[in-house]
Amino acid sequence: MNTERQGIGMTSARTRERLVQRLIEQGIRDPRVLDRIRNVPRHLFVDEALASRAYEDTALPIGHGQTISQPYVVARMTEALIIGGTPDKVLEIGMGCGYQTAVLSPLAGRIYSIERIEPLLERARERLRELGIRNVRFKHGDGYEGWSSQAPFDAILMAAAPTALPQVLLDQLAEGGRLVAPVGPEGRQELLRFTRHKDQFHRERLGFVSFVPLLGGVT
Repeated sequence: MNTERQGIGMTSARTRERLVQRLIEQGIRDPRVLDRIRNVPRHLFVDEALASRAYEDTALPIGHGQTISQPYVVARMTEALIIGGTPDKVLEIGMGCGYQTAVLSPLAGRIYSIERIEPLLERARERLRELGIRNVRFKHGDGYEGWSSQAPFDAILMAAAPTALPQVLLDQLAEGGRLVAPVGPEGRQELLRFTRHKDQFHRERLGFVSFVPLLGGVT
């Protein structure tokens, strides 16, 4: 790992703490989530030219038309996903640079992560390996299809927005499981949480968000 890039993280304790305080002010309460935001080196997940902005509460470009999510949104989605306890099996759709994966990794048993853009998947795999994160399985695939061979999942987290939630993903949710996803067209997306009770899905609205759209196929 580039030691110069590591150095940015070593000198940014105050910057990271400012970010954590901002998230607390915005309503993030779970100490486990706040601790992950504090300790995951976000600067390693962005291009070196943007590393100085890594601990701002903002989304940043990561190439291929994708972004690393705003820390508040990562924290909000993680908190919403683990509110009922530590999920054993989590499906993550839209791995991107792997930052959300890194934040979630110690708060879940196993993570099954899908990314449709192969260069992003390979870069994320390398970063997570460097950070010693070992409980993630990777798949270069279409997020619309989920990962049926590993279903059911105790939790599903979507880091890209479909205009409507695919039924196939709800079907891969275990009894009592939670799915957290941004849903809707660009400019009108809502963060939703679905909880499964047999064949019924209880829906909660968690606020308005802005995500890249969920696209089908692979590249």
